[in-house]
Amino acid sequence: MDAEPTATELSIILPALNEGDSLRSLIPSLKQAFPQAEIIVVDDGSTDLTADVCRQHDCTLVSNPYRMGNGAAIKRGARAARGEVLAMLDADGQHSAADLQRVWNRYCSADLDMVVGARSGRDQASLFRRIGNFVFNRLASWMTGQRIPDLTSGLRVVNASRFREFLHLLPNGFSYPTTSTMAFFRSGYTVAYEPIDVLRRAGKSHLKIWREGARFMVIIFKIGALYSPLKLFLPISVFLFLSATALYAYTFITESRFTNMSALLYMTSLLTFLIGIVSEQITSLMFARRERQ
Repeated sequence: MDAEPTATELSIILPALNEGDSLRSLIPSLKQAFPQAEIIVVDDGSTDLTADVCRQHDCTLVSNPYRMGNGAAIKRGARAARGEVLAMLDADGQHSAADLQRVWNRYCSADLDMVVGARSGRDQASLFRRIGNFVFNRLASWMTGQRIPDLTSGLRVVNASRFREFLHLLPNGFSYPTTSTMAFFRSGYTVAYEPIDVLRRAGKSHLKIWREGARFMVIIFKIGALYSPLKLFLPISVFLFLSATALYAYTFITESRFTNMSALLYMTSLLTFLIGIVSEQITSLMFARRERQ
């Protein structure tokens, strides 16, 4: 049986940039599926009829004076939302009210802090993007110690107070799903995945694959270094140590000497390990202080 949210329980946030056409059908379907929910459309500087469509369908409109980015739109929507639970989904027609209903039911069925709609590999556009998502998912899973089947999904239902804890970490671009997912895992909050089907988006994607791909990679290491530094620094230290040992063995066999390069690699390996230890202690102090607040 589908769970029905109360008027103060669920806020649905839709970041929109020139998505007027898809919103004409998406907003009514969301209102029908969640009649008590607050629906917030964050117009990210659109030049089409996005704002007019929102006014026609009587939903809350938050307008950015210029294009600020998908993540910035999510943050503005989260600050404006009154619900105890936030639902976020793309306004481009890829996600449906039925998808959100499925994720919402999963959220209500257990004691969870966040449920993410997990796309299947075949739903994730081109072969290049599927390969990229596979690499990001595996890397993020290793950094967090938890299996992450879909790191970049824009459909999620999340505890509002938990989500607002990480607003300062969220980038203004398309990488907010990556940051929020990894932050939740590393903070010990409960995260689950619900399989969904993704429709072909209406119009042209605003995501620049190479630029956003580089940002995803940086964010994975950034959050990993923030919440679990040794996961990042220890492998680098071990790699440098093994490289130094291999170089020393080669030069000792061929030239019977210990080179400056080997010494430099050993020193760099030790310094990297010590930086990881210090970072781990700083992270522990940061969490201890936050727990006391």
